[in-house]
Amino acid sequence: MRLLHSLARTRASFDDPNLVSHAGLVPVMALAQRAGLTGLVAEHVTPGGECGVNAHLKVGCLVAGMAAGADSIDDMDLLRHGAMGTLFGGVRAPSTLGSHLRCYTWGNVTQLEKAGREFLAELARQAPLLPGAGTLAFLDIDSMQKRVYGHRKQGARFGHTKIQGKSLLVRGLNALAAVISTPIAAPVIAATRLRGGNAASARGAASLAVQAIGTARQCGCTGTIIVRLDSAYYNAAVIGAVRGQGARFSVTAPANSSIRAAIAAIGDDAWTAIRYPRAIWDDQLDCWISDAEVAETGYTAFASKKGQAVTARLIVRRVRDLNTRASAGQDELFPLWRYHAVFTDSPFELIQAEGQHRDHAVVEQVFADVTSGPLAHMPSGVFTANAAWLSIAAMAHNLVRAAGTLASPPFAKARGTTIRRDLIAVAARTARHGRGHLILHLPEGWHREQEWLNLWDATRGPPAAAA
Repeated sequence: MRLLHSLARTRASFDDPNLVSHAGLVPVMALAQRAGLTGLVAEHVTPGGECGVNAHLKVGCLVAGMAAGADSIDDMDLLRHGAMGTLFGGVRAPSTLGSHLRCYTWGNVTQLEKAGREFLAELARQAPLLPGAGTLAFLDIDSMQKRVYGHRKQGARFGHTKIQGKSLLVRGLNALAAVISTPIAAPVIAATRLRGGNAASARGAASLAVQAIGTARQCGCTGTIIVRLDSAYYNAAVIGAVRGQGARFSVTAPANSSIRAAIAAIGDDAWTAIRYPRAIWDDQLDCWISDAEVAETGYTAFASKKGQAVTARLIVRRVRDLNTRASAGQDELFPLWRYHAVFTDSPFELIQAEGQHRDHAVVEQVFADVTSGPLAHMPSGVFTANAAWLSIAAMAHNLVRAAGTLASPPFAKARGTTIRRDLIAVAARTARHGRGHLILHLPEGWHREQEWLNLWDATRGPPAAAA
């Protein structure tokens, strides 16, 4: 690829008032309008002070900017170029949006989170976000330590995170999230909560689980809901909250003495050999592994807590420890195994239930998606402003995901960066046609033309009727 014209004979001029660089925001924000974003924010969110007015317009601007790829307050200026004023009204300056976020109290953040949950439920009615949710849905809860810089970040503390398989202490803020998915649908964010960087993983997880399960029901998850968690959430309060909402749980069990005793009681003839669909890299052995065995037994957890004991299945996967000295002629006398236990009341058979629990890793894909987009930074020094930013980022993620499902099946599972690149960041020129009619002229031969038109047509029709 090469230039056909000499730069010495080429001029550049920023003088066309009819051009926009993110024409895909038109159908995307039309979808947000159909789902009632501004109405929900106006109904629930009431910040105080001079900068708290018109929250429905300012939150809408923040959602639009994040959908277009903004990851800081200054980036919101991308909403104010060219013909954006012709296409959208109520656009606010970045400084105004930043001042608005800083006026939030923790109560306002919880109001915003409620609006976000109802917004997701309405998006699920406007777009096929969660196909198959009437039969089976998964709710994955996990936390992410988001690194921040600067000594004036409120709430920033050192907390544990994993980088390239190694546990490290990182100074940052801790984001707790619950995501909903089905076996055939990409995950959406049901609930979020920002915590101090040194927060224990399970802090607030029980109440978040209650909120997320309620949101899942509103989104059409009328069948079985399985809440998947890692060992940090293995406690009576979290599991009790899940069961109290009529959902099932699947949580990684820690290797304590009672768990080890239950595993040791499993007979040698109870193990069933399985093969992983794909080989998995083992950081401890520094090699690929592909075979394992599974078995199950009954187990009662939290027996020492009065009235909180839970009896369910203990599913155990064991992976054979490789003999690293076999090449030197040192054969093993007996096989050694490493054990991974899952405590669950899943109604599925052994191998299926164990495989479903390993799919809990889907929540890491959501974290990767938002950190490559709106959560690339925690932009404010004020803790509640960052908490509001997290909640709005969840709204933007769900909106972009809904837009992808309306565009085409491949985009329904595409990364947010892919949807932004192919459907939102499309240049266009506005032109008037007759009285009150506007035409968007987009690039000829755009490689995602049909998908863009699918989204356009889907958002132009009448809104879907509420259930």
